[in-house]
Amino acid sequence: MEKIPIEIAKKTIDDEIRALNALKESINEDFEKAVNILLNASGKVIVTGMGKSGLIGKKIASTLASTGTPSFFLHPAEALHGDLGMVSKGDVLIAISNSGETQELLAIVPIVKRWGNKVISITNNPDSSLAKESDVHLYLNVEKEACPLNLAPTSSSTATLALGDALAITLLELRGFTKEDFARFHPGGSLGKKLMKVYEVMHKGEELPLVKENYPLKETVIKMSEKGFGAAVVVDEENRLKGIITDGDLRRFINKGKSIDTSSTKDAMTQNPKRISRDKYVLEALEEMEKYNITVMPVVEDDNKVIGLVHIHDILKSGAI
Repeated sequence: MEKIPIEIAKKTIDDEIRALNALKESINEDFEKAVNILLNASGKVIVTGMGKSGLIGKKIASTLASTGTPSFFLHPAEALHGDLGMVSKGDVLIAISNSGETQELLAIVPIVKRWGNKVISITNNPDSSLAKESDVHLYLNVEKEACPLNLAPTSSSTATLALGDALAITLLELRGFTKEDFARFHPGGSLGKKLMKVYEVMHKGEELPLVKENYPLKETVIKMSEKGFGAAVVVDEENRLKGIITDGDLRRFINKGKSIDTSSTKDAMTQNPKRISRDKYVLEALEEMEKYNITVMPVVEDDNKVIGLVHIHDILKSGAI
């Protein structure tokens, strides 16, 4: 019979789902022991593995590092030729091997244990040499690979990756890791930019187009033109927000037959305008702007004093979206 690609793909995914369900059932007190070792480690977490296990290990190390657990990947072959010097007192080794009999790992583990370092192993064989040498063993519980030959690491590598994610997220939650912490570790990436705060993109100081209610409207129009925001923020003598006047407000004012030359700023401004705190996320400011069809918002402190102005163009240029 002709093999259908879609059916093969679905079967592969089904096989891996079964492997993940089996892994879920195998999570026990050993997982909690491993978490406690990692949580109380005074040093870094070092992940090691050969071949496909090594590739998965690199991702696990990266996930741990980006979620508040200092970690890096150590290639076991390189470790045996000098890179073991990267291991320090207080570090924890996570050794990954599907069979649990990878010779390079079995050569490393006794050395780091003699140094007093803890070893957590991840294998699919609880009776393996690596499992027996470890302080804690985490069992993958994968019955067979998704590969029809039962050779290519597929279900086992998926299960290993999921187990690494489970460790990272458990540690994240127990440490109280926040969005702010995540942004601190991702300042140049799109994920970090999505967590930018308003104060990082707002205009402040001399840039601000601040006017008073009793200003002649024509002077406010000049101020708006000078600052280039298409708006002016109306404040009182103590810099508290009173209103805002935008290009749209001016057009509506003129369409009513009113005169710019004989009016004050208060006559044309919008009272009680939308505002935002400096510590809100940039994407929250954008959401407010889209909701109320506005392009600019005053930034205020708790006492309603104006400290900045954020424009939709600033958000777009920030890379947050």
